[in-house]
Amino acid sequence: MAWSFQLYSARNFQPWDKVLDLLGGLGYREVEGYGGVYDEPSSFRSALDRNGLAMPSGHFGIEALEGDFDGVRAIADTLGIRLLICPYLEAGQRPTDATGWHAFGERLAKVGETAKRHGYDFAWHNHEFEFTPLADGSAPMQHILAAAPGMGWEMDVAWVARGGIDPLPWIARHGARIVAVHVKDMAGPGKGLDEDGWADVGHGTLGWPSLFAALRSGTKARHYVMEQDNPNDIGRFARRSIEAAKAWREA
Repeated sequence: MAWSFQLYSARNFQPWDKVLDLLGGLGYREVEGYGGVYDEPSSFRSALDRNGLAMPSGHFGIEALEGDFDGVRAIADTLGIRLLICPYLEAGQRPTDATGWHAFGERLAKVGETAKRHGYDFAWHNHEFEFTPLADGSAPMQHILAAAPGMGWEMDVAWVARGGIDPLPWIARHGARIVAVHVKDMAGPGKGLDEDGWADVGHGTLGWPSLFAALRSGTKARHYVMEQDNPNDIGRFARRSIEAAKAWREA
C-alpha cells in the first residue's frame, strides 16, 4: 500500500512542479487527479515521473463521464489512471427523494459498465449530502449503492462524519464496495476556522487509528488518499498527515 495525495488539496499552492517535488520528498508514492491537472496530461505525466509519483486514480465529473468518455480515456491512459471516480453532484442537480436517487445510481451504473468494457474500475466519491435523511428516513447513499451494485465506493470518511454519521457501521456493511479512501480529519469546535473546519490528518477529532484498522481489515481499498479541502499551509498538512498515517500502519 502506498500513500496517495488528492491534488485538489494543493490547488492554491502552484506551480505543480513544486508541489510534486514536495510530495515525492515526503514519501508519497501516488497522487489522485482532478480536473485542474488534466489540461496538459503528457507534460503532467512527465512531472510525475520525475518525482517518482504515479496517478492510479482520478476524479472526473459526471458530464465528462457520460458525454465524453473517449476524452476521459485519453486523459486517463496518458496519466496512468485505472480507477475512474465520479466525485460530486451539484446541489441543483441532486434528487429530493428515494426514486430520484435510485435513478441517479442507475446513471452511475451505466458509466461503470462503460468503464469496465474499456478496462477501468469505477467508483463514486461521497460528500455529506448522501447521508442527509430523505423524507422516508433513508439515505441517498443507500439508493446509490443499491442501484449500482457493480460500482465501487471511494469513502471520504470525514465527510461521512460531518454528515453526522458514524463511519464504522458503513465500513462494516459495505466494506466489499470500498475500493479507495479519502483520509481526512475534522478540526474541533472553534478550531480550523480558516481551513473550513478541517485539520491535518491525525491532528483532528476523528479516531483515525481505529478507523484505519477497520478499513484495512474490512475493505478492498487499494488507495489511501490524503486530502484537506482548504489547507493554509500545504507543506505542513502534507508532512504531518503522512507522519501520522505511517504511525498507524506501523502500530
